[in-house]
Amino acid sequence: MELNKNNMKKILQIITFTIILCALLINFSQVIKWAGFTFSVCYPFILGGAIAFCLNLPMSFFEKKLFGEEQSRGKKAKALARPVSLLLTLLCLIAIIALVIGVVVPSLRDTFESIGTAMKTFLPKAQLWLEEVFAGRDLIVDYISSFRLDNLDWSKWLSAVKDFAVSGAGSVLSYTMSATMVVVNSIVTFVIAFIFSIYILSQKERLGRQFRKLLKALCKEHVVERTLHICRLSHVTFSKFITGQCVEALILGAMFFVAMIICRFPYALLVGIVIAFTALIPIVGAFIGCFIGAFLILMVNPMQALAFVVMFLILQQIEGNLIYPHVVGNSVGLPSIWVLFAATVGGSLMGIVGMIIFIPIISVLYSLLRDWVNVRLERKK
Repeated sequence: MELNKNNMKKILQIITFTIILCALLINFSQVIKWAGFTFSVCYPFILGGAIAFCLNLPMSFFEKKLFGEEQSRGKKAKALARPVSLLLTLLCLIAIIALVIGVVVPSLRDTFESIGTAMKTFLPKAQLWLEEVFAGRDLIVDYISSFRLDNLDWSKWLSAVKDFAVSGAGSVLSYTMSATMVVVNSIVTFVIAFIFSIYILSQKERLGRQFRKLLKALCKEHVVERTLHICRLSHVTFSKFITGQCVEALILGAMFFVAMIICRFPYALLVGIVIAFTALIPIVGAFIGCFIGAFLILMVNPMQALAFVVMFLILQQIEGNLIYPHVVGNSVGLPSIWVLFAATVGGSLMGIVGMIIFIPIISVLYSLLRDWVNVRLERKK
C-alpha cells in the first residue's frame, strides 16, 4: 500500500477507532453505568419527544382540516393554525382522560363491590358442582366439602382487603421517604416532558431546519440524504402504525360494546373500554381484555362468560380478517411473521412499550434492508 496522505489518514482513523473500542471494552461496566446515568438525565426529554410525536398526529389533522394546506394559508391563518390546533388537541386529550375517569372508575368501584355478592352465590354452586363431578371419590369430595364457602361474607372480606390496601398504601407513602421521592420525581419528570413536548410542537419546523443545518455542517452530502431518508421513513411508518392501531382499537371496542348490549351481557361499557385500551397492545392486547371481561361476567353468570368468550373469538376473527387489513392494512409494510417476531423481542426487552414500538422499528429496518437488497441485485444485473 502506498503511504500517501489519504492512506495515512485512513490508517490513523482505524488505529484511533481500535484504541477507543478497546478502551470501551476494558471499561465496559463503567460505560454501562455512564450510559444509564445519561439516559436517566435525558429521559424527560426522550419522553417529551414521544409525547410530542403522538400529539402531533391529531394536531396535524386539525391544521389540515380547519386551515387547509400550509401553502394555501393566509397570513392570519398561518398565525392561528398552530395554537388553535394545539389547543384542540389538548382539549381532546383532557376529554378522553375525563371520560375514562368518569366512566371506568365508578364502574370499577361498582364491579368491585358486586364481586363480593357474586362470589357468595357463585362459589358455593361451584363447590356443589365439583362434588357432583368427583362423586364416588370420597377423599376428594371430603376435601372439597371441608371449605365452607357459603359461610364466608365475601363483601366484608373484600371490603377489609380494600381498606387494608388503601390504609397500607397510605402509611407506606406517608412514612417511606423513598416512595414519596419516586412519586414526586415521576410527577416532575412528566411535567418537564409535557412542557418540552409543547415546545417541540410549537417550534417543530424551526427545530427541523436547525437539525438539517447541523447535519449538513457535520456530515457529507450522501450521509445527510441517507439520514433524512431514514428519518422520513421512520416518521411515516410510526405515524401510520399509531393512527391505525388507535382507529382499530376504537372500532374493536365499539363492536364489543354494541354486541354485548344486544346480547344483554353485563359490564358492556366497561368491557368495551377495557378491550379498546388493551387492543393498543399488538397481538396479545385484545386477549388480555377478553380475560378481564370473561372474569367479570363469570362472577355474574358462568354461561354468559362462556358465551362472551365465543363472541370474542367470532369478533376477533371478523376484526382480524376484515377490519384490520383495511384500517391498518400494510401501513407498516411488514409481513405477519416479522410482526410476531418484533412483538416477541420487544416484549422481552421492554415489556408492553417494547411490543408497541418494536413493530414500526423492525418495519423501518425491513424497508431499508429490502431497498439495499434491491439495489445490490440491480448492480449485479
